[in-house]
Amino acid sequence: MYFDDPLPLLALLIFSFGSNLPLGYLRETSRKFSLHWFVLIHLSIPFIVTLRYMFGFDWKIIPLTLFCAVAGQLIGSRIRRRTLQ
Repeated sequence: MYFDDPLPLLALLIFSFGSNLPLGYLRETSRKFSLHWFVLIHLSIPFIVTLRYMFGFDWKIIPLTLFCAVAGQLIGSRIRRRTLQ
């Protein structure tokens, strides 16, 4: 896949990371494996998939968006832990 314009990919990755920061922050307050915890982990996925289709990316982009989403979740939860200390 060739990228003539890297801005759509950058926008998708920033959205994937940025939307998961507050979700990871909130996830830290919920009980592990509860419904609330599950929803906070998966809430951004439909929006990321929709943006991926709108920008015309195929399945090869999924690992990058998944990495950014997990990084956003982890950093958001770390921010929450540090503010509680």
